[in-house]
Amino acid sequence: MKKLFVPITVLAALMFAYAPFMILNAPYESTMGLVQKIFYFHAACGMAMFAAAFVSGIGSAAFLFGRKPSADRMAVAGAELTSIIGLIVLVTGPLWARKAWGVWWQWDARLTSTLVMWMIFNAYLLLRRYGGPGSDRLAAAVALFGMANVPFVYWSVNVWRTLHPKTSVIPSLQPGMRGPFWFCVAAFLLLFTVLLALRTELEKRRQQLDELYLAVEGD
Repeated sequence: MKKLFVPITVLAALMFAYAPFMILNAPYESTMGLVQKIFYFHAACGMAMFAAAFVSGIGSAAFLFGRKPSADRMAVAGAELTSIIGLIVLVTGPLWARKAWGVWWQWDARLTSTLVMWMIFNAYLLLRRYGGPGSDRLAAAVALFGMANVPFVYWSVNVWRTLHPKTSVIPSLQPGMRGPFWFCVAAFLLLFTVLLALRTELEKRRQQLDELYLAVEGD
């Protein structure tokens, strides 16, 4: 990953620089017009948020059953990215909703379940920060619960009647919209990969520093 870090970072930067031009040239949606273009970033962020939640959950499972420090570092990094990217999702969604639905927020299944999942991973981070000894294992269980919510969040719009579009909206995109959308998804996933690598390495250094402090205090 270290050898690929710089090329992936450069590629992600170039993709984000070019993405606005692709979105600008994409056709307008017939009813929402210009405001619909938030979709390209909002939905792509949602996919990156799901990826981060899965990384945190899988890392937590590996830590619980294998006691691997590297898995714990990955879980922490994934949880932080779920919180950050999830915040972008929760901000861009209402910006779109205000123009599309006439309200900033609607307590329907998709919006509410997304907020709950975001709060679960924030609870994980608070538990890791203030939980004291043994909180890493308890927090890992919280991350697993958060990951288990991802399929529920995704399918909620298909099960309950909501204002939020169903999952079928992506396969039914106009041909001129598909390219920019998947381009944005790839850009966000590349950015997620870069940030995950950086945050995992930072957590490794933090753990090493803690071990040094403990060794000094022990002497």
